[in-house]
This record gives sequence, structure tokens and C-alpha cells, in this order.
Amino acid sequence: MTARIVWPVAAVLVSLLALAVGGVMLASQRANEIARDRQRATLTAVLDQQRDAVLRDLALTLATPDAIASLRHPMSPERAQRFIGGTLESAFGFDQSFVLTPEDTVVTGRVAGESADQRRFSWLRPYLIGAVQAVRDRVAQRALRRDPNALPDAPEVELIRSGEARLLHDGSALRVIAAMPVATDDNGGAFGGLVAVGSMPLGPEALTRIARSTGHEDLRLVQGEAGLEAGGVPVTDEQGYIKAALAWTPERPGDVVLERVLPAVAAALLAIGLFSAFMFAHVRRVTTDLVTREAEATHLANHDRLSGLPNRAFFTDRLDAELARLAPGGDGIAVLFLDLDRFKEINDSHGHSAGDALIRIVARRLTGVLRGADTLSRFGGDEFAIIQTGVRSAHDCASLAHRVLDAIREPIELHGTLAYIGISIGIAMAPDNANERDLLMRLADVALYRAKREGRNRYSFFEIGMDETLRMRKIVEEDLRQAITRDEIGVVYQPQFSADGRKVLGVEALVRWTHPVHGPISPADFIPVAEQRGLIPLLGEYVLRRACRDGKRWKGISVAVNVSPVQFRQKDFVSTVARIVQEEDMEPARVELELTEGVLVDDADGAENAMMELRALGLRFALDDFGTGYSSLIYLRRFAFDKIKIDRSFLESMETTGESAILVHSVVHLGRALGLTVTAEGVETTEQQRFLQAIGCHQVQGFLFCRPVAAEKIDELLGLVGEDGSVERKRA
Repeated sequence: MTARIVWPVAAVLVSLLALAVGGVMLASQRANEIARDRQRATLTAVLDQQRDAVLRDLALTLATPDAIASLRHPMSPERAQRFIGGTLESAFGFDQSFVLTPEDTVVTGRVAGESADQRRFSWLRPYLIGAVQAVRDRVAQRALRRDPNALPDAPEVELIRSGEARLLHDGSALRVIAAMPVATDDNGGAFGGLVAVGSMPLGPEALTRIARSTGHEDLRLVQGEAGLEAGGVPVTDEQGYIKAALAWTPERPGDVVLERVLPAVAAALLAIGLFSAFMFAHVRRVTTDLVTREAEATHLANHDRLSGLPNRAFFTDRLDAELARLAPGGDGIAVLFLDLDRFKEINDSHGHSAGDALIRIVARRLTGVLRGADTLSRFGGDEFAIIQTGVRSAHDCASLAHRVLDAIREPIELHGTLAYIGISIGIAMAPDNANERDLLMRLADVALYRAKREGRNRYSFFEIGMDETLRMRKIVEEDLRQAITRDEIGVVYQPQFSADGRKVLGVEALVRWTHPVHGPISPADFIPVAEQRGLIPLLGEYVLRRACRDGKRWKGISVAVNVSPVQFRQKDFVSTVARIVQEEDMEPARVELELTEGVLVDDADGAENAMMELRALGLRFALDDFGTGYSSLIYLRRFAFDKIKIDRSFLESMETTGESAILVHSVVHLGRALGLTVTAEGVETTEQQRFLQAIGCHQVQGFLFCRPVAAEKIDELLGLVGEDGSVERKRA
């Protein structure tokens, strides 16, 4: 069976190679012919120009007043030889010139710098008389057709129109023969039958000059018809017999192609022999490779212009084909949706050219981690997709996802600076999750959304129940912008108490959205979508404005507002915050911006500059979720925070693990040592509150004291404050 597959495939390959070689050779030959024809046409055009130039030089000489006067009755042969023959020789390079009567009697002549008589003309007559006779015939015809009422042409124009120029071989050399009627009055008329004829040799120097202007290598005059074999330009005598040819070394671009292709052809022949032998042991792999190569050829007709990758249309066709090939009990496939993290920021900060370069680099890196049977596609923007074939388990998909993450994690050089990006991946498998193309792609998109929601730069498999997430995402995308503009977004506040729980020291503003149809929607659902769809700046401005508007009546306490990393990276973030605080007439010192490590890790220098500008205006900063990242201590040392907030996860595990209690104790002492206010979030039990109070925590926040409530409830709560600021613990 192997032989039945190998030899036909080898025969087909040899045939195709032979056809390719034949095609290349024919194309090479045709390229040489085209180049030769082009050079011939160029040389012919230049020779035509040379004839025209000689004719024009003769006309200019004959049209001068001195030349005309020398031939006017009574004629002066000496003057004619001086002003005609002498001028043609010295100014234009003619070495033979005669003025003839209608009976071919020499009026004046000059050959090789000396006076020439009738006998000298008789020797040269065989190759000069043809042009002379052509001029006489033309003058006679023009006289018959001339309109007596028409305005006459300029003398030199009339001479040129009646003139004749030929390229001839005189038996030993190449010459340009020019003849034209001679005017005998100042108006260029009264030709009187006189004809001037002249000859200019085209020797080696002239041919060298022509070759230099046309690019003809080794242009030369070859006697006889030998030069015609290489496609030269024929040169005839007066009777039309070919006596010589202008030959040159023609350009052969086809030979250059052959020189480059033939080694590759020889290598291909050797490869076919090795390939045929190798096929006996690896038929399946080679067959798969042939199918892949055929698919790659199809890619060329349907690819993304920027990255060179297949586009969405090809991706869907390929996915249909792969789904159709699924067999019960066989290998499955997986669809991976990929979305670059921080692409928009890089595009905005470095420019679109850098964004395009980034896409091409990412495409190369992603291609490098795939197998030949897998398909990588770019859907547009920063969105990519992969069809992974031969999937036996989720482990195969996870392995590919890890390779993708590792490849993208490496720094990318853009315009001399290093950029760092991440990539989020959503994975759906067939037939485990779906067998239909649109559904499988939708499930992969749902999984991608989960990956971005869980922190980005990670992968997520589709799981049952994620459909609800996708439904919520669509609701957010469609309605959140309108909800902001219609003032349908709510802001609630959770008080921050002193460690003993008796004094309100501040409030934290928290955003809420109650959809008119779908009811309350969790911030965990709509905030990530707002970040992805560019709505977070609008939402953040809305919350900050509401918090300042409500907080300015709560004298003496701070108002904390959370800042998204996407919002903080906006170029106009500082000016926007300053403008809102000023417009709402809020004391800057009572505005506290809560930042997470995600705000700082992407662009530490930019974050530091923004914080310095806002601190100069009087605003304060808190590091939220302290201890959950890998570099919180670095940020405390570098950035001027006023407060750190202990993440609720430490308090939740504090009662079950002693390590958490030790960590909380260490954080509190660290904050106090650095002169920072320490706030513990998520305090829900009296034991937690007593422990925090005992170790010196400054502030506590959680359901034990008060849930997030509307601004009116904060008014009521603060209305219970006594003169010393203390309140009875109140549950809401």
C-alpha cells in the first residue's frame, strides 16, 4: 500500500517539477527575447533621431543668409563651399557635401576638408544619388499639391519637409546620408532645382556614444549578415542589399533567472529522491503535510493584509471543514480566541505604525508555537483565533495556551523602547462543548470574556453556566452607555470607622447599576466590560462627580473613589480629576483615590508623575488590596501613598490559619512604621474587629458596622454623631 501511494506521488512531483522547469526555461527565453526586442527598438529609435538630427543640421546650414546668398545668381562656388561645406564639416561633423544642379552637375563640393569636383562626386554618386532623387520627387509632388493661398512655412521647416535622410553602408563604413532642396531667396522659396546632399560617418566613436546613451553593451558594426543572427539592426546599401548589421551583446535577464533557479531545481531533484525513500516509513505524516501545503496555497487568496494571516472568512470555512471531519471516538478540535492586553494603550502612546509592527510581531510569535495542522487567523484589531486539531484532551489545549502565553510574555522592541503586553485566551472544544461552528465560536468568546474578567494574561476553558456571562456582557455593551447618560447609575457609600467602631472617619464610593429590565447587575459583571469597550473613563468620571457632590456636605470625613487601571492610564486623567473636584467645590484634601497594583505595574513612571501632580493639588492616595500582589512593598517605597488597605481575603482566612493573622499583624505594624493609615476591609465579626483594634489598625470597614448605603443613609448616620464624633454601632 505504501508503494501505491509513494510512487504516484513521486511521479506527480517529478512531472510538476519538469513542467515548472520547462515553464521557467520558456519564461527565461521569452524574457531574453523581450529584452532583445526592446534594445533593438531603442537602438532603431536612436538611429532615427540621428538621421533627423543630420537632416536638421543640413537644413539649418542651408537656411542661413550667407548660404542662400552664395547660391543666388551669379553663384559663388567658393563662398558656397565656405558657408555650406565648411560649416557642415566644422560645426556638425559632415565629411562629404555637394550642391547639385538638376543635371547632377556639382555647383560646389567638399570631401574630407578639401574641394571636390565632378569626378570626385562620380565616385561617391552610387550611395548619394538615391537620397537626391527622393528629394527631387518630393519637391515635385509638393509643388503639385501646394495651395497658392496658403501661408508659406519657415524656410528651415520647408527644407526639412522636403528633405530625405538615410542610414546606409558605403561599402566600408556606416553613414547617414541627408539631402534636401536649396533655397535661393531669403524667404526660403525659389528652389531653382538645386539639391544639397551631405554625408556623416558613424564610426566607432559615434557608436560608443550611442551605446552609452542606450545601454547597448559592445555596440559595433559587423560586416555581412553575421550580426543578424543575434538580432542586430540591418544596414543596407543604396540598392537595399544588407551589407552589415549593428550588433551588440544583448541583455539576458532570463539567464539570470536560470542561474538562480537551476541550483534550486537540482536540489529539488535530490530532495524528491530522499523524499520518496522517506515516504515508505512516514506516509501518514507526509500525506498530512501535503494536505497542509494545499491548505496554505488556499490561504493566499484569503488573508489579512497586515499580518499575512488568514482572515475570519477563511477561519469559518476551515472550522466547518474540521467539524465535518470529526469522527466518533476520534481526536477532537478546539477553538481558541485570543485578545491582546494593553494593545490600545500601546497604539495610542506609540502611534499606529508601532501598533501595526506589534501585530506583525505577535503574528510571527503565535505562528511559531503552532503545529502545521493548526490554523491561526486574525479577525481584526488585536483579536486572533486558533483552530487546534488532533485534540485528545483538555491538556493538549492547555499546553498550547501556555506556549502562547510564554511567547507573548517576552518584551517587544518598538521604536527603540521595550513594550510589554499580555494575551487573554478563551477555549472551547469540539465535540465536548459544541459541534456547530457559530455556537463553538460563541462559547470560545464567552471563555475569553471570563479570562479577561479574571485578570487577563491567562486562559480560560468554556464551562457550563458561562452563557449567562455572555448574556450579561451583551446587556452591558448595549445599555451601559445610555444608563450613564440618563443618570441611571447609582453610587452607594460604605463608611470607614475608627478601630473601636465608634467614629466615622470616611466613606468609600461604590458604583451600582439597576437595569430597568434585568434588575441589579453586579459591578463585577459590568466594570470589566466597560474597561474593554472604552466606557470606563465615562463611568469613572460619573462616579467621581457624584462622590464629590455628595461628599462635600459630609464635613470632616474623607471620600474614597476607586480608580480603574484603564481610567488611570487616560492621558487627560489628571486634568479631568482636577476639573471635577473644582467644579463640584470639593475640598481636595478630603478626596482619596484608591489604586490597585494594576494601575502601577504597567507604567510606573507615568503613574508616579500623575500621582505627584494630583498630590500637588491636595488629593490623597490609598493602595487597595494590599498584599495580594507580588510587589506591594516596592510600591510603598516608591510611591507616596497616604493609606494602605488590607485585602478582605486575609481576614477571611485569619480565624482558620495562623499565618494570615501574622501577616495582618505585620502589615499593620509596617503601615504604622511608615506613617501610613491602615484600613482593614471586609470586617464581619466582632473577633476580627477586636484583633484589629488590639494590633493598632487605624480604620475598619465591613458589614459588621455598615453595608454600602445610599447617600441619604450616610446623612442619617452622620446626624447621630455627637459632639465628640462618636456613634452607636448601627447596622444597615
